[in-house]
Amino acid sequence: MANSSQNNAGSSALKVIVISAVVAGLASLALGKLANPVQDDANSGQAVVAKSNLPNSQPQSEANAGPQSTETTVATSKAPIPIEAEAGRQADGAQSSTTVASKSAAVSNEDAEVKKPEVAQAETNIVTGAVSGAKPRYLDAKYNELHFKPGIEKATNEQCLSCHQEIMTRKVRDVAPAGVKANDTLAWYQTLDTYAGNQETFHSRHMTTPLAKEVMKLNCNFCHQGHDPRDETTNTSASVTSAQVGDAMRKMVDPSKSCLLCHGKFPAESMGLEGSWHELREGFEDEDNKNGCLVCHAEQFRTVRHQVNYLDAAAIEKAAKENSSDLCYGCHGGRAWYMNSYPYPRHAWPGMDPETPEWAKNRATESAPEHRLK
Repeated sequence: MANSSQNNAGSSALKVIVISAVVAGLASLALGKLANPVQDDANSGQAVVAKSNLPNSQPQSEANAGPQSTETTVATSKAPIPIEAEAGRQADGAQSSTTVASKSAAVSNEDAEVKKPEVAQAETNIVTGAVSGAKPRYLDAKYNELHFKPGIEKATNEQCLSCHQEIMTRKVRDVAPAGVKANDTLAWYQTLDTYAGNQETFHSRHMTTPLAKEVMKLNCNFCHQGHDPRDETTNTSASVTSAQVGDAMRKMVDPSKSCLLCHGKFPAESMGLEGSWHELREGFEDEDNKNGCLVCHAEQFRTVRHQVNYLDAAAIEKAAKENSSDLCYGCHGGRAWYMNSYPYPRHAWPGMDPETPEWAKNRATESAPEHRLK
């Protein structure tokens, strides 16, 4: 009897637990329905419409529809659309679709035009003339063969200025940093009779001023003879040794073989004279002889001169007869940058003394190969 009572009590407890679980589940479902009634209705409607649109589906009879047939009936009880109206609506839809497609295509074309990738302009190799579709990098230009020998030796002004044109368009300052106006001062080169006009930059005075065009034929590579991008102080790299560049520290070119040709000291000692040309010229010039240099150099000494490719020999001789000695002195002491004179080669001239003076025994008899006329 005791065991039977215990079994009945356990069964009752189990039933209570099961019933409680069922009630709790139903309560949860009820709460979910109350929380999302719209969503459930929408889902139900979608299900009904989807069912009614099945190709093989048939409407149920009112007798057999039952409670579930209400929504189906509502979904399928819309008034039928006439064939002509349906065809017209389809035509309008097709036209609308075509218009939208056209607009989309137009927009796509506009976007394609706007977002069209830039095509690199063809670049011409300034040395070989070859055309390349790729735009060169800065390093490509820096290490272009035109900047090194032997390429630089054949470079033309047009090739150099295709990248460095700005050097020829620069102008001197109207006012110096110290406040001095250029129009209120005279540069040293403006004091010579051979110079006319306002102050000009270094490159302009050597290439574009009237005197430069008249008597000079300087090219960019007369001074710019190639370089090494590495440190140019001698003996700091394998390519910059004293044997290669001499002792010209931090220079792109050895000035003793370029600048000194036209900017050396007046060689009075070589001519057996004493003093500067400013002091000596009064004894050689008068009203009938404006250029005292031609007193000795017209027929007696060094009459074969200026036969180099960076000067116009005929124009210099003509201008020397028409102007003062400033024309000659300008390059032979008048614009001296250095304390020594350039050792010009002694080309043989008619009536030349066969005996070489002591000061000229080490002089060359021909111009440097790169300066000789061809």
